[in-house]
Amino acid sequence: MGATEIYQGDITKLQVDAIVNAANRSLLGGGGVDGAIHRAAGPQLLEECRTLHGCETGEAKITKGYRLPASYVIHTVGPVYSGRESDAQLLAACYTNSLDLAVEHGLHSIAFPAISTGVYGYPLAEATEVAVRAVQGWLTRHADYDMRVIFVCFDARTAQVYRGAGREIERGVLKEIPEK
Repeated sequence: MGATEIYQGDITKLQVDAIVNAANRSLLGGGGVDGAIHRAAGPQLLEECRTLHGCETGEAKITKGYRLPASYVIHTVGPVYSGRESDAQLLAACYTNSLDLAVEHGLHSIAFPAISTGVYGYPLAEATEVAVRAVQGWLTRHADYDMRVIFVCFDARTAQVYRGAGREIERGVLKEIPEK
Protein backbone atom coordinates (compact mmCIF):
# COMPACT_ATOMS: atom_id res chain seq x y z
CA MET A 1 0.00 0.00 0.00
CA GLY A 2 1.33 3.42 -0.95
CA ALA A 3 1.00 6.89 0.45
CA THR A 4 1.73 10.39 -0.85
CA GLU A 5 2.86 13.45 1.07
CA ILE A 6 3.68 17.04 0.27
CA TYR A 7 6.82 18.54 1.79
CA GLN A 8 7.96 22.13 1.38
CA GLY A 9 11.72 22.43 1.65
CA ASP A 10 15.08 21.21 0.41
CA ILE A 11 15.03 17.80 -1.30
CA THR A 12 18.72 17.30 -0.49
CA LYS A 13 17.93 17.22 3.25
CA LEU A 14 15.37 14.39 3.13
CA GLN A 15 16.21 11.05 4.68
CA VAL A 16 14.47 8.70 2.25
CA ASP A 17 15.55 5.69 0.23
CA ALA A 18 15.83 7.81 -2.93
CA ILE A 19 15.47 11.37 -4.08
CA VAL A 20 14.72 12.09 -7.72
CA ASN A 21 16.95 14.43 -9.66
CA ALA A 22 15.32 16.48 -12.41
CA ALA A 23 18.41 16.05 -14.56
CA ASN A 24 19.45 17.07 -18.03
CA ARG A 25 20.20 14.43 -20.66
CA SER A 26 23.95 14.42 -19.96
CA LEU A 27 23.40 13.63 -16.23
CA LEU A 28 26.52 15.71 -15.57
CA GLY A 29 24.94 18.37 -13.40
CA GLY A 30 23.30 21.68 -14.16
CA GLY A 31 21.28 24.36 -12.45
CA GLY A 32 18.28 24.26 -10.16
CA VAL A 33 17.57 21.06 -8.25
CA ASP A 34 20.11 19.18 -10.41
CA GLY A 35 22.96 21.46 -9.33
CA ALA A 36 21.81 21.41 -5.69
CA ILE A 37 21.78 17.60 -5.63
CA HIS A 38 25.23 17.36 -7.22
CA ARG A 39 26.66 19.90 -4.76
CA ALA A 40 25.14 18.15 -1.74
CA ALA A 41 26.12 14.63 -2.86
CA GLY A 42 29.73 15.53 -3.62
CA PRO A 43 32.05 14.79 -6.54
CA GLN A 44 31.52 11.01 -6.42
CA LEU A 45 28.01 11.53 -7.82
CA LEU A 46 29.39 13.19 -10.94
CA GLU A 47 31.96 10.40 -11.30
CA GLU A 48 29.24 7.74 -11.20
CA CYS A 49 26.96 9.73 -13.52
CA ARG A 50 29.73 9.79 -16.14
CA THR A 51 29.53 5.98 -16.29
CA LEU A 52 25.79 6.10 -17.14
CA HIS A 53 26.30 7.77 -20.56
CA GLY A 54 23.32 10.09 -20.24
CA CYS A 55 19.60 9.48 -20.10
CA GLU A 56 16.76 9.93 -22.58
CA THR A 57 13.74 12.13 -21.84
CA GLY A 58 11.17 10.23 -19.76
CA GLU A 59 13.64 7.54 -18.69
CA ALA A 60 15.35 7.08 -15.32
CA LYS A 61 18.72 5.88 -14.04
CA ILE A 62 19.96 5.29 -10.48
CA THR A 63 23.15 6.12 -8.58
CA LYS A 64 24.24 6.06 -4.97
CA GLY A 65 23.43 9.08 -2.82
CA TYR A 66 26.97 9.60 -1.50
CA ARG A 67 26.92 12.53 0.97
CA LEU A 68 23.14 12.89 0.82
CA PRO A 69 20.88 11.57 3.61
CA ALA A 70 19.10 9.61 0.83
CA SER A 71 20.70 6.28 -0.06
CA TYR A 72 20.13 6.72 -3.79
CA VAL A 73 19.51 9.34 -6.45
CA ILE A 74 17.18 8.46 -9.30
CA HIS A 75 17.94 10.71 -12.26
CA THR A 76 15.16 11.42 -14.74
CA VAL A 77 14.99 13.82 -17.64
CA GLY A 78 11.77 15.74 -18.01
CA PRO A 79 10.52 17.20 -21.27
CA VAL A 80 11.20 20.77 -22.33
CA TYR A 81 7.66 22.16 -22.51
CA SER A 82 6.32 22.58 -26.04
CA GLY A 83 2.56 22.46 -25.46
CA ARG A 84 2.21 19.13 -27.29
CA GLU A 85 0.36 16.11 -25.87
CA SER A 86 3.63 14.19 -25.85
CA ASP A 87 4.90 16.53 -23.09
CA ALA A 88 2.42 15.07 -20.59
CA GLN A 89 3.22 11.50 -21.62
CA LEU A 90 6.96 12.06 -21.25
CA LEU A 91 6.53 13.83 -17.92
CA ALA A 92 4.30 11.04 -16.59
CA ALA A 93 6.94 8.53 -17.71
CA CYS A 94 9.52 10.34 -15.55
CA TYR A 95 7.43 9.56 -12.47
CA THR A 96 6.42 6.01 -13.36
CA ASN A 97 9.87 4.98 -14.59
CA SER A 98 11.45 6.41 -11.43
CA LEU A 99 8.99 4.46 -9.29
CA ASP A 100 9.61 1.27 -11.28
CA LEU A 101 13.36 1.70 -10.81
CA ALA A 102 12.85 2.21 -7.06
CA VAL A 103 10.94 -1.08 -6.86
CA GLU A 104 13.66 -2.88 -8.85
CA HIS A 105 16.11 -1.80 -6.14
CA GLY A 106 13.81 -2.67 -3.23
CA LEU A 107 13.24 0.94 -2.19
CA HIS A 108 10.16 2.03 -0.25
CA SER A 109 10.40 5.83 -0.02
CA ILE A 110 11.02 8.31 -2.82
CA ALA A 111 10.98 12.10 -3.03
CA PHE A 112 10.19 13.93 -6.27
CA PRO A 113 10.82 17.57 -7.14
CA ALA A 114 8.46 19.37 -9.52
CA ILE A 115 10.08 17.93 -12.66
CA SER A 116 10.36 20.21 -15.74
CA THR A 117 8.83 23.26 -14.01
CA GLY A 118 12.07 25.26 -13.85
CA VAL A 119 14.16 26.13 -16.89
CA TYR A 120 12.29 23.48 -18.94
CA GLY A 121 9.26 25.76 -18.79
CA TYR A 122 6.44 23.32 -17.96
CA PRO A 123 3.57 25.34 -16.43
CA LEU A 124 3.40 24.43 -12.74
CA ALA A 125 -0.32 23.65 -12.56
CA GLU A 126 -0.21 21.38 -15.62
CA ALA A 127 2.98 19.63 -14.49
CA THR A 128 1.52 19.08 -11.03
CA GLU A 129 -1.62 17.48 -12.45
CA VAL A 130 0.50 15.13 -14.55
CA ALA A 131 2.72 14.27 -11.59
CA VAL A 132 -0.11 13.58 -9.16
CA ARG A 133 -2.10 11.57 -11.71
CA ALA A 134 0.94 9.50 -12.71
CA VAL A 135 1.91 8.73 -9.12
CA GLN A 136 -1.63 7.97 -7.96
CA GLY A 137 -2.13 5.69 -10.96
CA TRP A 138 1.16 3.91 -10.27
CA LEU A 139 0.26 3.45 -6.59
CA THR A 140 -3.13 2.03 -7.57
CA ARG A 141 -1.55 -0.42 -10.01
CA HIS A 142 1.02 -1.43 -7.36
CA ALA A 143 -1.27 -1.49 -4.33
CA ASP A 144 0.55 -4.55 -2.99
CA TYR A 145 3.87 -2.64 -2.74
CA ASP A 146 4.61 -0.39 0.24
CA MET A 147 5.80 2.89 -1.29
CA ARG A 148 5.93 6.32 0.35
CA VAL A 149 5.99 9.12 -2.22
CA ILE A 150 6.89 12.65 -1.22
CA PHE A 151 6.27 15.57 -3.54
CA VAL A 152 8.93 18.09 -2.56
CA CYS A 153 7.92 21.68 -3.16
CA PHE A 154 10.56 24.39 -3.31
CA ASP A 155 8.20 27.13 -2.14
CA ALA A 156 4.74 27.77 -0.66
CA ARG A 157 3.18 28.47 -4.09
CA THR A 158 4.26 25.08 -5.41
CA ALA A 159 3.01 23.33 -2.27
CA GLN A 160 -0.39 25.02 -2.64
CA VAL A 161 -0.68 23.88 -6.27
CA TYR A 162 0.16 20.29 -5.25
CA ARG A 163 -2.43 20.35 -2.45
CA GLY A 164 -5.06 21.58 -4.91
CA ALA A 165 -4.23 18.87 -7.45
CA GLY A 166 -4.47 16.20 -4.76
CA ARG A 167 -7.96 17.37 -3.79
CA GLU A 168 -9.05 17.35 -7.44
CA ILE A 169 -7.86 13.74 -7.79
CA GLU A 170 -9.80 12.72 -4.67
CA ARG A 171 -12.95 14.33 -6.09
CA GLY A 172 -12.46 12.49 -9.37
CA VAL A 173 -12.02 15.72 -11.33
CA LEU A 174 -8.55 14.80 -12.58
CA LYS A 175 -8.10 11.52 -14.37
CA GLU A 176 -5.05 9.34 -14.69
CA ILE A 177 -2.90 9.62 -17.80
CA PRO A 178 -2.95 6.20 -19.44
CA GLU A 179 0.39 4.48 -19.88
CA LYS A 180 1.60 3.82 -23.41
